[in-house]
Amino acid sequence: MKVLRLRSIKDLYGHRLRAGFAGRILLFSMCIALALLPSLLAQAIYRQELPGATQQETEQQITAAEQPNITLYAKSAVLMDAASGRVLYEKNGYEHMPNASTTKIMTCMIALEQGNLDDEVKVSSYAASMPKVRLGMSADDTFRLRDLLYSLMLESHNDSAVAIAEHIAGSVEGFAAKMNQKAKDLGCKDTYFITPNGLDRQDETGVHGTTAEDLAKIMSYCIQNEQFLEITRTPSHQFTNLAGTKSYNCNNHNAFLQMMDGALSGKTGFTGNAGYCYVGALERDGRTFVVALLACGWPNNKSYKWADTTTLMNYGIEQYENTDVCEYGKDFPPVIVADAEPENGRLYQKITIPLRIKEEKINVLKRADEEVRTIYDVPENLQAPVEEGQEVGSVTYYLGERQIARVPICAGKSVKKLEPSWYQDFLLKLFFMEKNFYFL
Repeated sequence: MKVLRLRSIKDLYGHRLRAGFAGRILLFSMCIALALLPSLLAQAIYRQELPGATQQETEQQITAAEQPNITLYAKSAVLMDAASGRVLYEKNGYEHMPNASTTKIMTCMIALEQGNLDDEVKVSSYAASMPKVRLGMSADDTFRLRDLLYSLMLESHNDSAVAIAEHIAGSVEGFAAKMNQKAKDLGCKDTYFITPNGLDRQDETGVHGTTAEDLAKIMSYCIQNEQFLEITRTPSHQFTNLAGTKSYNCNNHNAFLQMMDGALSGKTGFTGNAGYCYVGALERDGRTFVVALLACGWPNNKSYKWADTTTLMNYGIEQYENTDVCEYGKDFPPVIVADAEPENGRLYQKITIPLRIKEEKINVLKRADEEVRTIYDVPENLQAPVEEGQEVGSVTYYLGERQIARVPICAGKSVKKLEPSWYQDFLLKLFFMEKNFYFL
């Protein structure tokens, strides 16, 4: 009996025997049955070849210069970068203290955000009873809200503050609740308002006041409002009550507006407990500084606040510059993608993709001796599928302990997930590509 015996590949191709239809069906069935086996084997190989942790973390130790020795009259002071809220200098800047009429910057902002400048404001007997400094309104007088805001910010009239508060919230207590909620929303840590005008007051909850840091934070928010800037920078404003029976003239008492180029806004304040207070803002060469001063002298030292403000503003201008800290052209090693579909039809190959950092300008206000540390969160590996541009990691920038920016790291190309159907297609292509099989 003649026995057919399968020999080497060379012998097989040396004796070409056309396989029958039944042989093709048998081979096709074997291909389908074995389709899932390579998939499992490939996944195992991928997982064995995945590298260890490749996360890169660069932490540059910051050697912060000691806070400068600046002589100030104020018991509490802060110099703040308005853009970031970073405190650049402080002297007892986190101590709760009465803040007098600097309170009115919050009163003004709430009125601008929750009222209408053309609103008619009717004066109550309580508002008309406020002590000096006051507009001199009478009970049942009516005014435009716009005019009372000029009265509030230019002349610091206490009766106008109460009239505004009662118009917006129905009562001083209701308005104070709005003030305190707004302070909380802005991230203030130790602020408690009882009155809209900043007169010395205490209740069962605490003492009316704030910290220099919180006050600077509130001002940093206020100067983003164009109407606030327009009102507080106006040299003078004339108006009448709605009946036209009384005329008023308000002049701006913020001398800082004429002291330094770029002065934006400010508000003075004084009470017996608070002493002279001031909060002001300045913009110069793309940098915006805010100074807040509490307890900056008592009579007859009214000019101390101007000296302290210019001292701190000059320090900020001289020492701090905007610096772009983005690391342009940063390269990352390719990252392996598990369970990825082969790109060129070869089995068991390693699939990697490039990573790209989103390059964008990151301006940081800092001194020349301050360093920015950069932490890279780069994935150890990725799981298919991956889309081009998909965020897979990040670069975080820190100045001291403050995070100043976070930039995404993205996939440089797309990768499909390896499905069992891919193996079926692969084997089918092999099957139909070779039509002749050879046996001995």
